[in-house]
Amino acid sequence: MRRARRAAAAPGGALEDAVEAMRRCDVLAGVSAMEGGIERVYLSPEHARANAQAGEWLELAGMRAWEDAAGNIRGSYPGATEDAPVLVLGSHLDTVPDAGRYDGILGVMIAIAVVGRLHAHGARLPFGIEVIGFADEEGVRFGRTLLGSCAVAGTWDEAWLDLADGDGVTLRDALAAFGLDPARVGDAALDPARVVGYLEAHIEQGPLLLDAGRPLGVVSGIMGAKRFDLAMEGEAGHAGGVPMRHRRDALLGAATAALAVEQVALAEGVVGTVGEMRVAPGAANVIPGRAEFSLDVRAATDAERDRAWARIRALAVEAAGARRLQFTESLRHVAPATSSERRLSEAVEHGISVATGDREPMELLSKAGHDAMAIAALAPYAMLFVRCGNGGVSHQPDESVEVGDVALAIDAFEAAILAVAQRWQPLA
Repeated sequence: MRRARRAAAAPGGALEDAVEAMRRCDVLAGVSAMEGGIERVYLSPEHARANAQAGEWLELAGMRAWEDAAGNIRGSYPGATEDAPVLVLGSHLDTVPDAGRYDGILGVMIAIAVVGRLHAHGARLPFGIEVIGFADEEGVRFGRTLLGSCAVAGTWDEAWLDLADGDGVTLRDALAAFGLDPARVGDAALDPARVVGYLEAHIEQGPLLLDAGRPLGVVSGIMGAKRFDLAMEGEAGHAGGVPMRHRRDALLGAATAALAVEQVALAEGVVGTVGEMRVAPGAANVIPGRAEFSLDVRAATDAERDRAWARIRALAVEAAGARRLQFTESLRHVAPATSSERRLSEAVEHGISVATGDREPMELLSKAGHDAMAIAALAPYAMLFVRCGNGGVSHQPDESVEVGDVALAIDAFEAAILAVAQRWQPLA
């Protein structure tokens, strides 16, 4: 499995920082609930171990490390004055099942590396810096994404405490078992009046930078997303005894709806995914009486996303009617489309130019969700994308980055922060 190739052309100090950042990603890859793979979910023993390890690295970089009321690991680096506002840097430390080792994690390691450089030079900026390793961006355990960053943004919903995992453990009970007070999760929130903005470095999770031959890019915004639990209800029956014309096959209805997702996504210029499907009773010689499936639909604007969903829904209802099935829907998750703040994005563009010499950095719209989506409710944001290797794959073990690209990303992220410091004034 290819991980990274060392780039001999990268500057010595930057290359050393990049090697260390990637080594730390390797260390956290070993903190896993999965044998032979990577899986680290919210409020698990692996979450606690990852926080403890990240806390050590935050301290080594000159920060005061602490765990907040939502289980995020945070590091505080002081500004020039005691009452200075803060620039927040971060990404997430949780993973999907059988994950790669860089999604989210690399962004946290880049932030730590940059603060370590500032600390080594005794730098004090007109704002403090807070690095956050968000605890639950993926939403694997409780089915609700961005829990850690929503807590920091002040948009935590108490109703989420009743969410349950696959074993029936509620989020309320999991917080208590982790040593946190479910009634105080809201204490993790930052005061928006004291936040300069938010910067996040992240792997692209796609092939556009790779195809363009560019190591870094700046994110213009993040697609809006909706996620649904859908079902087709028919009638189970004997595979040999029920004639074809008499069947109410729920799986065929669900399959038709899934094909409609692809049809609409291609026609509307959005992205749609059916990532889960469960069939009952689930026997080779029984006609499926019920099929449950997921839908994830994303678009550059909320209006485009909702228009695509309306077309998908209409085709699913049509498919159900044609087979005498009952179609049901439940909205699981919604995230509005967001745009990066121009002045912060200009700082990221400046950082890329300083690091790479590219005077016109590539701009990308992120189709994947990020913690920046939630933090947008708290403060303006901008994001730096790092090129993915191996065809741009992510959310799987073959996820890879080049160490030379990571070196450039650390340089660019540092230059972006210094540019924010030089130009900083309250972002109204």
